[in-house]
Amino acid sequence: MKNTIWCLLFFIIIACHPSKKTQIEQSTTTSNSTPPIVKDSIDIALDSLYNLGVFKGFAVAIVDESGVIYNKGFGHADVANNTPYTQHTVINIASISKMFVGVALLKAQEMGLLNLNDPINQHLPFEVHHPFHPDIPITIEHLATHTSAIVDNDLYMQHCYINKDDIPVHKQLEEEYALYYQNPSDQFISMEQFLQQMLQKDAIWYDTTAFARTIPGEQFEYSNIGTALCALIIQQAAKQPFNEFTKAHIFTPLNMHATGWFFEEVDMNRYSKLYCDDMELPYYRILSYPDGALKTSSTDLSFFLHELIKGHTGKGSLLTTSSYNELFKSQLDTTQFAKKKSFNVGIFTEKYTEYDVIGHSGGDPGTNTMLFFNSKENVGYIMILNTDSDKENSSDVRWDIWN
Repeated sequence: MKNTIWCLLFFIIIACHPSKKTQIEQSTTTSNSTPPIVKDSIDIALDSLYNLGVFKGFAVAIVDESGVIYNKGFGHADVANNTPYTQHTVINIASISKMFVGVALLKAQEMGLLNLNDPINQHLPFEVHHPFHPDIPITIEHLATHTSAIVDNDLYMQHCYINKDDIPVHKQLEEEYALYYQNPSDQFISMEQFLQQMLQKDAIWYDTTAFARTIPGEQFEYSNIGTALCALIIQQAAKQPFNEFTKAHIFTPLNMHATGWFFEEVDMNRYSKLYCDDMELPYYRILSYPDGALKTSSTDLSFFLHELIKGHTGKGSLLTTSSYNELFKSQLDTTQFAKKKSFNVGIFTEKYTEYDVIGHSGGDPGTNTMLFFNSKENVGYIMILNTDSDKENSSDVRWDIWN
């Protein structure tokens, strides 16, 4: 959920650059058809990286146009109970969730429920106005490209995380994680209630710091709350809860049966524990859940990545070719970015144009994730980690896993 671009410039460039094609890309449809000598060499390399003791558990996958060609878990989903981390282990995938909002948005547009150019107040159950530019409408497209000027202020961070089981964070981790666990479970409210309290003028948590001084559409500024607001618009336009809309139009068609937005929608027997080095982190709920709370396995996420690659080649099944073109095309120009070079966005999609890389990264307490594919080679990669680490070699090990 957090905009943790901890990996972007030094993981993605290497792993997704065309010159880094491996023998695996020559195999056919599933991991079972990967040449044994290649699969064994990857297994050995990843086992050795797990054995360095930085990450408690992780899963990786490689996908091309034909399907999933490598998918495996390593280490533990639950160290105390010696539960292995497998390709079927479920975990929250943080901001990769935003790509599902993008697909859902374009599906809603195809269904005639809304249009990217619509002002957001045309669909919201309450009104949102930019306090510094009240006469300039914020559009759905602004939300989808992180140019709405609605931003994540301190009040957003203070209220959006809920301690699921009211388990206190370990004392040694309070300085880093207390913010995520300070709200008890009985403070859970709906996404609509949360967003209204944050963004409607004179509401309980409203503050003008939730809006940048820039004009809507003028500048890119990554926005979790803007993503959630877009999901609420889809929910209102479809007259169907957002979690049910995505299940009907994404999860079920792709056979993503292990996937859901809420703990109650997934098999908790398969859910990974979350770690910060050797200490376990409690579970948390996210009131703005579409921006980072999707729970899934590397297997289900591989199905989604396969669909994205197919959509990029004109063979997708969830959206029309026109919608996929909209999802992936560069939406902004260089003047709308403060510093990022060779960076652009699709619809809730990150793009590294110099390296032909499309996808999203994510990070939240105890989970760090990446999903990207090379748009020239149409080969994609997934990495899901269940551990935050402050160890000196953690960045190097993460790099090596992605490689």
